[in-house]
Amino acid sequence: MKLYISADMEGTAAVASWTQVDPKNTTEYPSYRRLMSREVRAAIDGARAAGVGDVLVNDSHSSMRNVMWDELPADVRMIYGNRKPFSMNEGADATFGAAFFTGYHAGVGVQDGTLDHTYTDETLYNTRVNGVVCNEAILNAAVLGTHGVPVVLITGDRATIEQTRAVLPWVTGVVVKDSIGRFATNSLSPQRACDLIRDGAREAIERVAQAQPFAFEPPLVLELDFVYTHNADFAELIPGFERTGGRSVRFVHDDFRTLFKAYIAAFRLAGSANAPV
Repeated sequence: MKLYISADMEGTAAVASWTQVDPKNTTEYPSYRRLMSREVRAAIDGARAAGVGDVLVNDSHSSMRNVMWDELPADVRMIYGNRKPFSMNEGADATFGAAFFTGYHAGVGVQDGTLDHTYTDETLYNTRVNGVVCNEAILNAAVLGTHGVPVVLITGDRATIEQTRAVLPWVTGVVVKDSIGRFATNSLSPQRACDLIRDGAREAIERVAQAQPFAFEPPLVLELDFVYTHNADFAELIPGFERTGGRSVRFVHDDFRTLFKAYIAAFRLAGSANAPV
């Protein structure tokens, strides 16, 4: 079986601040990117203990140049770098038998979610598909679902696991910390977190037959609430987007991959409106 791993960072054990996950920071970030990398390695080791062969890692945080090659097995491939058309889902296709989400965080507005946001912490206030409030895990699972690939493991804080499993109940969740508000955590040690992730990954692969690809039923309705009205001013310029409120837009389509690309385009363009005038 081939395994796809989307690796984020905010949900890594002990992470509690933007400083720790900001590649521009030269004090804390170098240490925490190694902790992130070790959690990815633990997930790979657990999956391979259950029979997984090829593994593709998609670095999915910030600059998307975080996971350290020297922490991974030599035969693993990795998609590195940003501005990818499918972002956290780049490289996914129907050849994969399962997917893992490591180091994931809660969606914007979720109480006691470490560094909660959904794709961007400065532009998007809320993301809904067919009325379902989505975090990144739910959105990304739906992209993978278009390829018939089930998400079988997610790691992060408790709020993230609970939000995701409410929609994807078959997913094995590994809780590495409990958040105290947005900027503090009661965390397992990094080593203990890796041990649990390794065990969870093995269990997730052993139970893969019980998982299912996730999909929203068409017609697909994407609703975005932005932080500012000027974000919506820019997003509604994209063909297919309809202004529905002062800071809200709507997009309807029957194909989720098309909808997801429209989503990426919308928040990237809307974010550019935050530049000083």
